[in-house]
Amino acid sequence: MKPVRLPASATNALPRWGLLLLCLLYILSGLIGRDPWKNDDAAGFGIMWSMANGGWQDWLSPHIVGLPMPQEGPLAYWIGAVCIQLFGWLLGDALAARMATVLFFLLGSFAVWHGTYLLGRRSEAQPLRLAFGGQPEPTDYGRTLADGALLIYLGCLGLLVHSHSTSANALQVSMVALALYAAARYFDNRSSRTTLLLGGVLGLLALTRGWVVPLALWLGMAALDLARTRKLPLRLLGLSLPVALLVGGSWAIAAEWLQPFNDSPIEDWMAWNLDHLNLPRWDALKYLLSNGIWFSWPAWPYAAWAVYAWRKQAMPLHIALPLVFCIMLTTLALLYPRSNEGALLPLLPPLAVLAAFGLPTMKRGAINAVDWFSVMILTTCAGFIWLGWIAKQTGWPAQLAKNAFKLAPGFKPEFSLPTLLIAVLATAAWILLVHWRISRRPSVLWRAVVLSSGGVILCWLLLMTLWLPWGNYMRSYATVAREMAAELPPRNCIASTITPAQRASFAYFSLAPFARLDSMPCDYLLLPGTSRGQAEQQVRRSGVTWRLVWEGHRAADRNERFRLYRRID
Repeated sequence: MKPVRLPASATNALPRWGLLLLCLLYILSGLIGRDPWKNDDAAGFGIMWSMANGGWQDWLSPHIVGLPMPQEGPLAYWIGAVCIQLFGWLLGDALAARMATVLFFLLGSFAVWHGTYLLGRRSEAQPLRLAFGGQPEPTDYGRTLADGALLIYLGCLGLLVHSHSTSANALQVSMVALALYAAARYFDNRSSRTTLLLGGVLGLLALTRGWVVPLALWLGMAALDLARTRKLPLRLLGLSLPVALLVGGSWAIAAEWLQPFNDSPIEDWMAWNLDHLNLPRWDALKYLLSNGIWFSWPAWPYAAWAVYAWRKQAMPLHIALPLVFCIMLTTLALLYPRSNEGALLPLLPPLAVLAAFGLPTMKRGAINAVDWFSVMILTTCAGFIWLGWIAKQTGWPAQLAKNAFKLAPGFKPEFSLPTLLIAVLATAAWILLVHWRISRRPSVLWRAVVLSSGGVILCWLLLMTLWLPWGNYMRSYATVAREMAAELPPRNCIASTITPAQRASFAYFSLAPFARLDSMPCDYLLLPGTSRGQAEQQVRRSGVTWRLVWEGHRAADRNERFRLYRRID
Protein backbone atom coordinates (compact mmCIF):
# COMPACT_ATOMS: atom_id res chain seq x y z
CA MET A 1 0.00 0.00 0.00
CA LYS A 2 1.20 3.51 -0.82
CA PRO A 3 2.34 5.50 2.21
CA VAL A 4 0.55 8.71 1.12
CA ARG A 5 -3.03 9.70 1.91
CA LEU A 6 -3.89 13.37 1.29
CA PRO A 7 -6.91 15.60 0.73
CA ALA A 8 -6.93 18.06 -2.15
CA SER A 9 -6.60 20.97 0.30
CA ALA A 10 -3.04 19.89 1.06
CA THR A 11 -1.93 20.55 -2.52
CA ASN A 12 -2.56 24.26 -2.88
CA ALA A 13 0.34 25.48 -4.98
CA LEU A 14 2.33 28.63 -4.45
CA PRO A 15 1.71 31.37 -7.07
CA ARG A 16 4.25 31.34 -9.89
CA TRP A 17 5.06 35.01 -9.41
CA GLY A 18 5.80 34.33 -5.74
CA LEU A 19 8.28 31.58 -6.57
CA LEU A 20 9.99 33.74 -9.19
CA LEU A 21 10.21 36.66 -6.78
CA LEU A 22 11.67 34.38 -4.11
CA CYS A 23 14.29 33.05 -6.54
CA LEU A 24 15.27 36.55 -7.66
CA LEU A 25 15.48 37.77 -4.06
CA TYR A 26 17.72 34.81 -3.26
CA ILE A 27 20.14 35.18 -6.16
CA LEU A 28 20.34 38.97 -6.44
CA SER A 29 21.29 39.37 -2.78
CA GLY A 30 25.05 39.62 -2.67
CA LEU A 31 25.65 40.13 -6.38
CA ILE A 32 25.11 43.90 -6.48
CA GLY A 33 27.78 46.11 -4.94
CA ARG A 34 30.22 43.27 -4.30
CA ASP A 35 33.81 43.09 -5.49
CA PRO A 36 35.19 39.81 -6.82
CA TRP A 37 36.13 37.99 -3.63
CA LYS A 38 39.23 35.87 -3.20
CA ASN A 39 39.34 32.17 -4.08
CA ASP A 40 36.95 30.71 -6.69
CA ASP A 41 34.87 33.86 -7.17
CA ALA A 42 37.75 36.08 -8.25
CA ALA A 43 39.50 33.29 -10.17
CA GLY A 44 36.37 32.47 -12.18
CA PHE A 45 35.80 36.13 -12.95
CA GLY A 46 39.42 36.42 -14.08
CA ILE A 47 38.92 33.69 -16.69
CA MET A 48 35.72 35.33 -17.96
CA TRP A 49 37.36 38.76 -18.08
CA SER A 50 40.39 37.42 -19.95
CA MET A 51 38.15 35.78 -22.54
CA ALA A 52 35.95 38.85 -22.96
CA ASN A 53 38.99 41.05 -23.60
CA GLY A 54 40.89 38.56 -25.75
CA GLY A 55 40.73 36.79 -29.09
CA TRP A 56 39.67 33.33 -30.25
CA GLN A 57 42.70 31.68 -28.64
CA ASP A 58 41.67 32.99 -25.22
CA TRP A 59 38.24 31.35 -25.64
CA LEU A 60 39.74 27.95 -26.51
CA SER A 61 42.47 28.00 -23.85
CA PRO A 62 41.05 29.30 -20.52
CA HIS A 63 43.52 31.40 -18.55
CA ILE A 64 43.72 34.27 -16.06
CA VAL A 65 45.65 37.02 -17.86
CA GLY A 66 48.26 34.52 -18.99
CA LEU A 67 48.05 31.87 -16.24
CA PRO A 68 46.68 28.66 -17.86
CA MET A 69 43.49 27.39 -16.19
CA PRO A 70 42.28 24.42 -18.27
CA GLN A 71 41.37 22.24 -15.30
CA GLU A 72 37.57 22.38 -15.28
CA GLY A 73 36.07 23.29 -18.64
CA PRO A 74 35.15 26.40 -20.61
CA LEU A 75 31.32 26.53 -20.73
CA ALA A 76 30.66 28.61 -17.61
CA TYR A 77 33.41 31.03 -18.58
CA TRP A 78 32.16 31.32 -22.15
CA ILE A 79 28.75 32.38 -20.88
CA GLY A 80 30.26 34.81 -18.39
CA ALA A 81 32.48 36.35 -21.07
CA VAL A 82 29.48 36.83 -23.35
CA CYS A 83 27.65 38.59 -20.50
CA ILE A 84 30.65 40.91 -20.00
CA GLN A 85 30.67 41.78 -23.68
CA LEU A 86 26.92 42.40 -23.71
CA PHE A 87 26.43 44.23 -20.41
CA GLY A 88 29.89 45.32 -19.27
CA TRP A 89 29.51 48.82 -20.70
CA LEU A 90 26.34 49.31 -18.64
CA LEU A 91 26.89 47.34 -15.42
CA GLY A 92 30.66 47.12 -15.17
CA ASP A 93 32.54 43.91 -15.92
CA ALA A 94 32.22 42.37 -12.45
CA LEU A 95 28.45 42.77 -12.22
CA ALA A 96 27.99 41.85 -15.88
CA ALA A 97 29.80 38.54 -15.27
CA ARG A 98 27.34 37.85 -12.46
CA MET A 99 24.47 37.99 -14.92
CA ALA A 100 25.73 34.56 -15.93
CA THR A 101 25.48 33.51 -12.27
CA VAL A 102 21.85 34.64 -12.22
CA LEU A 103 21.20 32.63 -15.37
CA PHE A 104 22.87 29.53 -13.91
CA PHE A 105 20.78 29.70 -10.75
CA LEU A 106 17.47 30.27 -12.52
CA LEU A 107 18.26 27.36 -14.84
CA GLY A 108 18.88 25.08 -11.86
CA SER A 109 15.72 26.24 -10.08
CA PHE A 110 13.68 25.64 -13.24
CA ALA A 111 15.12 22.14 -13.59
CA VAL A 112 14.51 21.19 -9.94
CA TRP A 113 10.89 22.38 -10.12
CA HIS A 114 10.02 20.77 -13.46
CA GLY A 115 11.91 17.56 -12.74
CA THR A 116 9.96 17.09 -9.52
CA TYR A 117 6.71 17.99 -11.29
CA LEU A 118 7.26 15.31 -13.94
CA LEU A 119 8.01 12.66 -11.34
CA GLY A 120 5.24 13.81 -9.00
CA ARG A 121 2.42 13.48 -11.49
CA ARG A 122 3.27 9.86 -12.33
CA SER A 123 0.64 7.33 -11.31
CA GLU A 124 2.87 5.45 -8.85
CA ALA A 125 3.61 8.68 -6.98
CA GLN A 126 -0.06 9.60 -6.44
CA PRO A 127 -1.64 9.36 -2.97
CA LEU A 128 -4.26 6.74 -2.15
CA ARG A 129 -7.78 7.49 -3.30
CA LEU A 130 -10.02 8.54 -0.43
CA ALA A 131 -13.20 6.60 0.31
CA PHE A 132 -15.50 9.52 -0.50
CA GLY A 133 -13.27 11.27 -3.03
CA GLY A 134 -11.50 14.58 -2.53
CA GLN A 135 -7.98 13.38 -3.29
CA PRO A 136 -5.79 15.79 -5.30
CA GLU A 137 -5.49 15.70 -9.07
CA PRO A 138 -2.14 14.41 -10.40
CA THR A 139 -1.15 17.80 -11.82
CA ASP A 140 -2.00 19.61 -8.56
CA TYR A 141 -0.10 17.04 -6.55
CA GLY A 142 2.92 17.32 -8.86
CA ARG A 143 2.92 21.13 -8.67
CA THR A 144 2.80 21.11 -4.88
CA LEU A 145 5.66 18.64 -4.66
CA ALA A 146 7.63 20.78 -7.12
CA ASP A 147 7.05 23.83 -4.91
CA GLY A 148 8.35 21.88 -1.94
CA ALA A 149 11.44 20.69 -3.85
CA LEU A 150 12.30 24.23 -4.91
CA LEU A 151 11.90 25.54 -1.36
CA ILE A 152 14.16 22.77 -0.07
CA TYR A 153 16.70 23.56 -2.79
CA LEU A 154 16.71 27.24 -1.83
CA GLY A 155 17.09 26.33 1.82
CA CYS A 156 20.21 24.15 1.36
CA LEU A 157 23.03 25.80 3.27
CA GLY A 158 25.72 24.52 0.92
CA LEU A 159 24.14 26.24 -2.07
CA LEU A 160 24.35 29.76 -0.67
CA VAL A 161 27.95 30.75 -1.32
CA HIS A 162 28.56 28.60 -4.40
CA SER A 163 25.41 29.72 -6.23
CA HIS A 164 26.55 33.35 -5.88
CA SER A 165 30.11 32.84 -7.15
CA THR A 166 31.36 33.38 -10.69
CA SER A 167 32.71 29.86 -11.03
CA ALA A 168 32.09 26.59 -12.82
CA ASN A 169 30.61 25.20 -9.58
CA ALA A 170 27.60 27.49 -9.96
CA LEU A 171 26.84 26.09 -13.40
CA GLN A 172 27.67 22.49 -12.56
CA VAL A 173 25.03 22.19 -9.84
CA SER A 174 22.43 23.62 -12.23
CA MET A 175 23.48 21.26 -15.03
CA VAL A 176 23.12 18.28 -12.68
CA ALA A 177 19.57 19.50 -11.93
CA LEU A 178 18.94 19.83 -15.68
CA ALA A 179 20.28 16.30 -16.23
CA LEU A 180 17.82 15.02 -13.63
CA TYR A 181 14.98 16.84 -15.40
CA ALA A 182 16.05 15.41 -18.78
CA ALA A 183 16.25 11.93 -17.24
CA ALA A 184 12.72 12.28 -15.85
CA ARG A 185 11.50 13.18 -19.34
CA TYR A 186 13.41 10.26 -20.83
CA PHE A 187 11.88 7.71 -18.44
CA ASP A 188 8.45 9.22 -19.11
CA ASN A 189 8.35 8.23 -22.78
CA ARG A 190 11.82 7.11 -23.98
CA SER A 191 11.36 9.01 -27.24
CA SER A 192 14.24 9.91 -29.52
CA ARG A 193 13.80 13.60 -28.68
CA THR A 194 14.11 13.12 -24.93
CA THR A 195 17.05 10.73 -25.40
CA LEU A 196 18.87 13.32 -27.51
CA LEU A 197 18.05 16.00 -24.95
CA LEU A 198 19.56 13.87 -22.19
CA GLY A 199 22.72 13.30 -24.22
CA GLY A 200 23.06 17.01 -24.99
CA VAL A 201 22.70 17.97 -21.32
CA LEU A 202 25.33 15.42 -20.28
CA GLY A 203 27.66 16.78 -22.96
CA LEU A 204 27.20 20.34 -21.68
CA LEU A 205 27.85 19.07 -18.16
CA ALA A 206 31.16 17.64 -19.38
CA LEU A 207 32.06 21.07 -20.82
CA THR A 208 31.20 22.67 -17.48
CA ARG A 209 33.39 20.79 -15.03
CA GLY A 210 34.80 17.64 -16.56
CA TRP A 211 33.50 14.35 -17.88
CA VAL A 212 33.65 12.33 -14.62
CA VAL A 213 30.27 13.44 -13.24
CA PRO A 214 28.27 13.04 -16.50
CA LEU A 215 29.84 9.63 -17.11
CA ALA A 216 28.83 8.48 -13.61
CA LEU A 217 25.29 9.78 -14.09
CA TRP A 218 24.99 8.09 -17.49
CA LEU A 219 26.15 4.76 -16.02
CA GLY A 220 23.63 5.12 -13.18
CA MET A 221 20.77 5.85 -15.58
CA ALA A 222 21.76 2.97 -17.85
CA ALA A 223 21.73 0.60 -14.86
CA LEU A 224 18.34 1.93 -13.75
CA ASP A 225 16.90 1.54 -17.26
CA LEU A 226 18.23 -2.01 -17.45
CA ALA A 227 16.74 -2.86 -14.04
CA ARG A 228 13.31 -1.47 -14.94
CA THR A 229 12.94 -2.90 -18.47
CA ARG A 230 15.17 -6.01 -18.25
CA LYS A 231 16.48 -4.96 -21.65
CA LEU A 232 19.72 -3.43 -22.87
CA PRO A 233 19.27 0.39 -22.86
CA LEU A 234 19.83 0.73 -26.61
CA ARG A 235 18.58 4.32 -26.83
CA LEU A 236 21.00 5.44 -24.14
CA LEU A 237 23.80 3.58 -25.90
CA GLY A 238 22.91 4.54 -29.45
CA LEU A 239 21.61 8.09 -29.05
CA SER A 240 22.41 9.80 -25.75
CA LEU A 241 26.00 8.57 -25.42
CA PRO A 242 27.12 9.63 -28.95
CA VAL A 243 25.47 13.04 -28.53
CA ALA A 244 27.11 13.48 -25.14
CA LEU A 245 30.50 12.57 -26.60
CA LEU A 246 30.02 14.91 -29.55
CA VAL A 247 28.91 17.89 -27.45
CA GLY A 248 31.34 17.25 -24.61
CA GLY A 249 34.24 16.60 -26.96
CA SER A 250 33.64 19.58 -29.26
CA TRP A 251 35.97 21.83 -27.26
CA ALA A 252 38.69 19.17 -27.16
CA ILE A 253 38.46 18.63 -30.92
CA ALA A 254 38.64 22.36 -31.65
CA ALA A 255 41.52 22.94 -29.23
CA GLU A 256 43.55 20.01 -30.57
CA TRP A 257 42.99 21.11 -34.15
CA LEU A 258 43.59 24.86 -33.77
CA GLN A 259 46.30 24.68 -31.06
CA PRO A 260 45.66 28.03 -29.32
CA PHE A 261 48.91 29.73 -28.27
CA ASN A 262 50.71 26.88 -30.07
CA ASP A 263 49.57 24.44 -27.42
CA SER A 264 46.46 22.52 -26.38
CA PRO A 265 44.89 22.62 -22.89
CA ILE A 266 43.29 19.21 -23.30
CA GLU A 267 46.14 17.18 -21.81
CA ASP A 268 45.96 19.13 -18.56
CA TRP A 269 42.14 18.95 -18.64
CA MET A 270 42.25 15.16 -18.98
CA ALA A 271 44.78 14.89 -16.15
CA TRP A 272 42.52 17.00 -13.91
CA ASN A 273 39.58 14.69 -14.66
CA LEU A 274 41.55 11.51 -14.01
CA ASP A 275 42.74 12.96 -10.72
CA HIS A 276 39.13 12.67 -9.49
CA LEU A 277 39.22 8.88 -9.76
CA ASN A 278 41.07 7.28 -6.87
CA LEU A 279 40.48 4.58 -4.33
CA PRO A 280 37.93 5.44 -1.61
CA ARG A 281 39.55 7.11 1.38
CA TRP A 282 38.64 7.16 5.04
CA ASP A 283 39.29 10.92 5.12
CA ALA A 284 36.79 11.41 2.30
CA LEU A 285 34.14 9.48 4.23
CA LYS A 286 34.77 11.51 7.38
CA TYR A 287 34.55 14.75 5.39
CA LEU A 288 31.32 13.61 3.74
CA LEU A 289 29.70 12.72 7.05
CA SER A 290 30.88 15.73 9.04
CA ASN A 291 30.33 18.39 6.38
CA GLY A 292 27.50 16.84 4.40
CA ILE A 293 25.16 17.08 7.40
CA TRP A 294 25.15 20.87 7.41
CA PHE A 295 25.97 21.32 3.71
CA SER A 296 22.79 19.55 2.55
CA TRP A 297 20.49 20.68 5.38
CA PRO A 298 17.45 20.57 5.31
CA ALA A 299 17.32 18.23 2.29
CA TRP A 300 18.94 15.10 3.71
CA PRO A 301 16.49 14.33 6.57
CA TYR A 302 13.50 14.53 4.25
CA ALA A 303 15.34 12.55 1.55
CA ALA A 304 16.26 9.79 3.99
CA TRP A 305 12.68 9.66 5.21
CA ALA A 306 11.39 9.46 1.61
CA VAL A 307 13.51 6.38 0.92
CA TYR A 308 12.32 4.76 4.14
CA ALA A 309 8.65 5.62 3.61
CA TRP A 310 8.57 4.24 0.05
CA ARG A 311 10.72 1.20 0.80
CA LYS A 312 7.85 -1.28 0.24
CA GLN A 313 6.92 0.04 -3.21
CA ALA A 314 9.64 -1.70 -5.27
CA MET A 315 11.49 1.58 -5.81
CA PRO A 316 9.13 3.62 -8.00
CA LEU A 317 10.78 6.00 -10.44
CA HIS A 318 10.21 9.13 -8.36
CA ILE A 319 12.38 7.54 -5.65
CA ALA A 320 14.73 5.44 -7.77
CA LEU A 321 15.85 8.15 -10.20
CA PRO A 322 17.01 10.83 -7.72
CA LEU A 323 18.36 8.06 -5.48
CA VAL A 324 20.55 6.75 -8.33
CA PHE A 325 21.86 10.28 -8.85
CA CYS A 326 22.64 10.53 -5.13
CA ILE A 327 24.41 7.16 -5.06
CA MET A 328 26.61 7.90 -8.07
CA LEU A 329 27.52 11.40 -6.88
CA THR A 330 28.24 10.17 -3.33
CA THR A 331 30.55 7.53 -4.79
CA LEU A 332 32.44 10.21 -6.70
CA ALA A 333 32.73 12.30 -3.53
CA LEU A 334 34.37 9.32 -1.81
CA LEU A 335 36.79 8.86 -4.71
CA TYR A 336 37.81 12.52 -4.79
CA PRO A 337 41.41 12.81 -3.51
CA ARG A 338 40.93 16.14 -1.70
CA SER A 339 38.28 17.25 0.78
CA ASN A 340 36.36 19.92 -1.09
CA GLU A 341 32.85 21.35 -0.98
CA GLY A 342 32.79 21.19 -4.77
CA ALA A 343 32.49 17.41 -4.50
CA LEU A 344 29.34 17.74 -2.37
CA LEU A 345 27.63 20.45 -4.40
CA PRO A 346 26.20 18.23 -7.22
CA LEU A 347 24.33 16.22 -4.57
CA LEU A 348 21.96 19.07 -3.73
CA PRO A 349 19.51 18.90 -6.71
CA PRO A 350 18.76 15.14 -6.47
CA LEU A 351 18.56 15.40 -2.68
CA ALA A 352 16.03 18.25 -2.97
CA VAL A 353 13.91 16.28 -5.46
CA LEU A 354 14.05 13.14 -3.34
CA ALA A 355 13.26 15.15 -0.20
CA ALA A 356 10.07 16.51 -1.76
CA PHE A 357 8.61 12.99 -1.83
CA GLY A 358 9.25 12.66 1.88
CA LEU A 359 7.01 15.63 2.68
CA PRO A 360 3.61 13.87 2.17
CA THR A 361 4.58 10.98 4.45
CA MET A 362 6.00 12.87 7.42
CA LYS A 363 4.05 12.96 10.65
CA ARG A 364 2.80 16.28 11.97
CA GLY A 365 5.04 15.98 15.04
CA ALA A 366 8.17 15.59 12.91
CA ILE A 367 7.18 18.56 10.74
CA ASN A 368 6.58 20.71 13.80
CA ALA A 369 9.95 19.69 15.25
CA VAL A 370 11.75 20.74 12.06
CA ASP A 371 9.79 23.99 12.02
CA TRP A 372 10.68 24.88 15.59
CA PHE A 373 14.30 23.99 15.01
CA SER A 374 14.35 26.29 11.96
CA VAL A 375 12.63 29.11 13.82
CA MET A 376 14.96 28.96 16.81
CA ILE A 377 18.25 28.52 14.92
CA LEU A 378 17.62 30.90 12.03
CA THR A 379 15.97 33.58 14.16
CA THR A 380 18.94 33.41 16.51
CA CYS A 381 21.34 33.75 13.55
CA ALA A 382 19.39 36.73 12.22
CA GLY A 383 19.42 38.29 15.67
CA PHE A 384 23.19 37.94 15.95
CA ILE A 385 23.61 39.48 12.49
CA TRP A 386 21.54 42.49 13.58
CA LEU A 387 23.31 42.72 16.93
CA GLY A 388 26.73 42.58 15.29
CA TRP A 389 25.76 45.32 12.86
CA ILE A 390 24.48 47.52 15.70
CA ALA A 391 27.73 46.94 17.59
CA LYS A 392 29.73 47.79 14.47
CA GLN A 393 27.79 51.03 13.97
CA THR A 394 27.42 52.23 17.59
CA GLY A 395 30.11 50.44 19.59
CA TRP A 396 27.54 48.65 21.76
CA PRO A 397 27.78 45.91 22.96
CA ALA A 398 31.40 46.85 23.47
CA GLN A 399 32.88 43.34 23.44
CA LEU A 400 31.07 42.37 20.26
CA ALA A 401 32.21 45.59 18.56
CA LYS A 402 35.77 44.93 19.70
CA ASN A 403 35.72 41.43 18.22
CA ALA A 404 34.28 42.66 14.91
CA PHE A 405 36.97 45.33 14.50
CA LYS A 406 39.66 42.90 15.65
CA LEU A 407 38.78 40.67 12.70
CA ALA A 408 38.90 43.65 10.33
CA PRO A 409 41.50 46.11 11.62
CA GLY A 410 41.16 49.54 10.10
CA PHE A 411 37.61 49.01 8.88
CA LYS A 412 35.39 52.10 8.96
CA PRO A 413 31.67 51.36 9.20
CA GLU A 414 29.44 52.65 6.44
CA PHE A 415 25.77 53.54 6.86
CA SER A 416 23.34 53.18 3.97
CA LEU A 417 19.68 53.98 4.44
CA PRO A 418 18.47 51.92 1.41
CA THR A 419 20.24 48.75 2.60
CA LEU A 420 18.92 49.30 6.13
CA LEU A 421 15.37 49.58 4.82
CA ILE A 422 15.79 46.37 2.81
CA ALA A 423 17.06 44.55 5.90
CA VAL A 424 14.18 45.88 8.03
CA LEU A 425 11.59 44.84 5.45
CA ALA A 426 13.12 41.36 5.14
CA THR A 427 13.07 40.93 8.92
CA ALA A 428 9.44 42.07 9.09
CA ALA A 429 8.55 39.57 6.35
CA TRP A 430 10.20 36.80 8.37
CA ILE A 431 8.18 37.70 11.46
CA LEU A 432 4.96 37.65 9.42
CA LEU A 433 5.91 34.29 7.89
CA VAL A 434 6.54 32.74 11.29
CA HIS A 435 3.26 34.16 12.61
CA TRP A 436 1.37 32.78 9.60
CA ARG A 437 2.92 29.33 10.02
CA ILE A 438 2.31 29.11 13.77
CA SER A 439 -1.12 30.74 13.99
CA ARG A 440 -2.83 29.20 10.97
CA ARG A 441 -1.11 25.81 10.89
CA PRO A 442 -1.73 25.30 7.17
CA SER A 443 -2.11 21.80 5.79
CA VAL A 444 -0.26 22.36 2.49
CA LEU A 445 2.69 20.05 1.87
CA TRP A 446 5.31 22.78 1.53
CA ARG A 447 4.55 24.12 5.04
CA ALA A 448 7.27 21.82 6.39
CA VAL A 449 10.07 23.64 4.56
CA VAL A 450 8.85 27.20 4.12
CA LEU A 451 10.41 28.33 7.40
CA SER A 452 13.76 26.67 6.65
CA SER A 453 13.97 28.30 3.24
CA GLY A 454 12.67 31.66 4.42
CA GLY A 455 15.09 31.78 7.35
CA VAL A 456 18.11 30.95 5.21
CA ILE A 457 17.17 33.62 2.68
CA LEU A 458 16.66 36.14 5.50
CA CYS A 459 20.10 35.50 7.01
CA TRP A 460 21.79 35.69 3.61
CA LEU A 461 19.96 38.90 2.74
CA LEU A 462 20.96 40.48 6.06
CA LEU A 463 24.59 39.52 5.52
CA MET A 464 24.60 40.85 1.97
CA THR A 465 23.07 44.20 2.97
CA LEU A 466 24.20 45.09 6.49
CA TRP A 467 27.57 43.37 6.29
CA LEU A 468 28.47 43.72 2.60
CA PRO A 469 30.97 46.60 3.11
CA TRP A 470 32.67 44.52 5.81
CA GLY A 471 32.75 41.51 3.46
CA ASN A 472 34.33 43.57 0.68
CA TYR A 473 36.90 44.87 3.12
CA MET A 474 37.77 41.37 4.31
CA ARG A 475 37.76 39.47 1.02
CA SER A 476 38.56 41.92 -1.78
CA TYR A 477 41.97 42.84 -3.21
CA ALA A 478 40.69 46.08 -4.76
CA THR A 479 42.47 48.51 -2.44
CA VAL A 480 45.88 46.84 -2.43
CA ALA A 481 45.76 46.32 -6.21
CA ARG A 482 45.11 50.01 -6.80
CA GLU A 483 47.94 50.89 -4.42
CA MET A 484 50.32 48.79 -6.49
CA ALA A 485 49.07 50.35 -9.73
CA ALA A 486 50.18 53.77 -8.49
CA GLU A 487 53.78 52.51 -8.32
CA LEU A 488 53.74 50.74 -11.67
CA PRO A 489 54.56 52.55 -14.93
CA PRO A 490 51.99 51.84 -17.65
CA ARG A 491 52.41 48.92 -20.06
CA ASN A 492 55.14 47.21 -18.10
CA CYS A 493 55.18 43.43 -18.06
CA ILE A 494 54.81 41.73 -14.65
CA ALA A 495 55.90 38.21 -13.77
CA SER A 496 54.26 36.77 -10.68
CA THR A 497 53.78 33.72 -8.47
CA ILE A 498 50.59 34.86 -6.74
CA THR A 499 47.46 32.67 -6.63
CA PRO A 500 44.91 32.63 -9.48
CA ALA A 501 42.38 34.66 -7.45
CA GLN A 502 45.02 37.24 -6.54
CA ARG A 503 46.22 37.42 -10.13
CA ALA A 504 42.68 38.03 -11.40
CA SER A 505 42.02 40.73 -8.81
CA PHE A 506 45.32 42.57 -9.38
CA ALA A 507 44.86 42.43 -13.15
CA TYR A 508 41.28 43.74 -13.00
CA PHE A 509 41.69 46.46 -10.40
CA SER A 510 45.15 47.67 -11.41
CA LEU A 511 45.04 46.80 -15.14
CA ALA A 512 48.54 45.38 -14.70
CA PRO A 513 49.83 43.52 -17.81
CA PHE A 514 50.85 40.12 -16.43
CA ALA A 515 53.13 37.87 -18.43
CA ARG A 516 51.60 34.79 -20.01
CA LEU A 517 54.38 32.64 -18.58
CA ASP A 518 56.24 33.49 -15.40
CA SER A 519 59.53 32.61 -17.08
CA MET A 520 59.21 35.44 -19.63
CA PRO A 521 61.68 38.32 -19.13
CA CYS A 522 59.71 41.09 -17.46
CA ASP A 523 60.81 44.35 -15.91
CA TYR A 524 58.68 43.78 -12.80
CA LEU A 525 58.12 40.85 -10.45
CA LEU A 526 55.20 40.56 -7.98
CA LEU A 527 55.68 38.10 -5.12
CA PRO A 528 53.47 37.04 -2.22
CA GLY A 529 54.82 36.05 1.19
CA THR A 530 54.46 36.52 4.91
CA SER A 531 58.03 37.76 5.41
CA ARG A 532 60.52 39.74 3.39
CA GLY A 533 63.09 36.98 3.87
CA GLN A 534 60.96 34.51 1.89
CA ALA A 535 60.58 36.98 -0.95
CA GLU A 536 64.30 37.79 -0.97
CA GLN A 537 65.14 34.09 -1.26
CA GLN A 538 62.92 33.78 -4.33
CA VAL A 539 64.51 36.88 -5.84
CA ARG A 540 68.04 35.55 -5.32
CA ARG A 541 67.15 32.19 -6.86
CA SER A 542 65.98 33.92 -10.05
CA GLY A 543 69.55 34.87 -10.94
CA VAL A 544 68.49 38.45 -11.77
CA THR A 545 69.09 41.62 -9.78
CA TRP A 546 65.85 43.16 -8.49
CA ARG A 547 65.04 46.19 -6.37
CA LEU A 548 61.99 46.42 -4.11
CA VAL A 549 59.79 49.33 -5.26
CA TRP A 550 56.52 48.64 -3.41
CA GLU A 551 55.23 46.59 -0.52
CA GLY A 552 51.61 46.33 0.58
CA HIS A 553 48.86 44.16 2.03
CA ARG A 554 45.13 44.06 2.50
CA ALA A 555 44.19 46.06 5.58
CA ALA A 556 42.19 43.10 6.87
CA ASP A 557 45.17 40.70 6.69
CA ARG A 558 48.59 41.94 7.77
CA ASN A 559 50.17 38.51 7.32
CA GLU A 560 49.37 38.29 3.60
CA ARG A 561 51.84 40.69 1.97
CA PHE A 562 52.78 41.55 -1.60
CA ARG A 563 56.10 42.91 -2.87
CA LEU A 564 56.79 44.45 -6.25
CA TYR A 565 60.35 44.32 -7.57
CA ARG A 566 61.91 46.07 -10.58
CA ARG A 567 64.70 44.62 -12.65
CA ILE A 568 67.84 46.75 -12.43
CA ASP A 569 70.29 44.90 -14.70
